[in-house]
Amino acid sequence: MKNYQRWIWALALAINGLIALSAFLPKAALPGGIKIMLLPQINAILNGLTFVALLAALIAIRRKRRDWHRRFIGIAFTATSLFLISYLAYHFTTPSTRYGGKGTLQYVYYFILTTHILLAIIIVPLAIYTIALALKDEINRHHKVARWTMPIWLYVSLTGVIVYLMISPYYAH
Repeated sequence: MKNYQRWIWALALAINGLIALSAFLPKAALPGGIKIMLLPQINAILNGLTFVALLAALIAIRRKRRDWHRRFIGIAFTATSLFLISYLAYHFTTPSTRYGGKGTLQYVYYFILTTHILLAIIIVPLAIYTIALALKDEINRHHKVARWTMPIWLYVSLTGVIVYLMISPYYAH
């Protein structure tokens, strides 16, 4: 597993690094002034699909349906991967949207956003590592790590949808 750990950390660092760069680099112009304003909505849908697939995977494994568990994790991982591509495409080309809510909702939004971001950073290597353990058929280790991975991944995917719903009224159209 040691060889895989290097690759997992390299991949996680690359993914998290690209996400960080997308926030700070100047935005790239799209050819012909193409707008990609639907991507935040698509991202929310992909996060929602990830959440549902993870719940289904959790139910499947509790019912000892390892075959269905693998399928649902595959769906969740695919949806998350597509989300990352879409997220990067949007944030490398479009300025960030500021939350416009006031009062208590503003504090709720920033709490959810902050915990979402921090746990998203953690879930990248954790999810990849957990899946690698399963693929290597190291089921006991997979099970121990998955006890942390599943709730964090569920939280990140659900709060991704919540963040979108809370900020969507403030997107420039």
